[in-house]
Amino acid sequence: MKIRAAIVGVSGYTGGELLRLLFNHPNVEIAHICGAKSAGKTLKDYQPHLVGLLDWEIEEPDYRRLGESVDVVFFSTPHGVAMKHAPEVLKGGAKVVDLSADYRLKDLSIFEKYYGKHESPEIKGVYGLPEIHREEIKNSRLVANPGCYSTVVILALAPLVKENLIDTDHIVVDALSGSSGAGASPTEFTHHPTTASNVKPYSVCNHRHLPEIEQELSELAGKKVNVFFTPHLIPITRGILMTAHVFFREHVFSEDIREVYLDFYNGEPFVRLREKIPELNYVVGSNFCDIGFEISSDGKWGVVVSVIDNLIKGASGQAIQNMNIMFGIDEKTGLSIPPLRP
Repeated sequence: MKIRAAIVGVSGYTGGELLRLLFNHPNVEIAHICGAKSAGKTLKDYQPHLVGLLDWEIEEPDYRRLGESVDVVFFSTPHGVAMKHAPEVLKGGAKVVDLSADYRLKDLSIFEKYYGKHESPEIKGVYGLPEIHREEIKNSRLVANPGCYSTVVILALAPLVKENLIDTDHIVVDALSGSSGAGASPTEFTHHPTTASNVKPYSVCNHRHLPEIEQELSELAGKKVNVFFTPHLIPITRGILMTAHVFFREHVFSEDIREVYLDFYNGEPFVRLREKIPELNYVVGSNFCDIGFEISSDGKWGVVVSVIDNLIKGASGQAIQNMNIMFGIDEKTGLSIPPLRP
């Protein structure tokens, strides 16, 4: 018996990636594709690369009916949609994977600072980073898929924070992202003439993914973790490269830090520890997160670099990984895709 899946929000990049990846998933039947603004149009109007594969008309979402007729609903929608409609889907009996930020933050006051009033604060989701919360995801009916920056930062720093090896008051993080992270709707900020041959820092000191990062790292550390995070838009389409500057509590050796990472990620199918600093084209097109590091000659500080495809491990691929775990199937199913290179 296949998992019947519905996708709400199929006009954007993450919705398109969900469709592309689920199309060949051996355990999934795509049952409904929905969109509030795109209803009545055909999928080819938004995802022309899927012509001949999914020549469907987009439906107006009927959330109660979806909840009663499918096993899982993916919300690939802007912030604010899932919080209004996920409760109805859950009442209908389906599980939910939400790719927006609606259920990521545990502290309601922090959520409202960044996103505004929450419509369903009584509904709680599990933070969907499998490498950290796999057991909780297994038993959850609502998974909050992490942000792309959050994924690449948390995975890079989790082993060091968990083992109390670094100064958690001062972690400096810079991240470089391709333009697809800003979504499919064109803006002046992402317009090609203003991004080509350019690098743009943005949301400096107040990016929305920062509270996610600090929430999860603080939980691992058992104390408050402070991250100084600056994202940058760079003139590529896909991928995030993250650089974290960390300061060790005691003198360390590279071999010891390597063992910490190997132990922490032992058996993880989508995290690869590199012997050298990773590059974006090691992972683009895949669900992998690659991590590498260098330690200073005096052993007092180091640089950790991690890379992901922002649309796959940073969004749709991780959502499918979470779905696999929720339904008790091998989490690699449908995701064993080699990266693209060149």
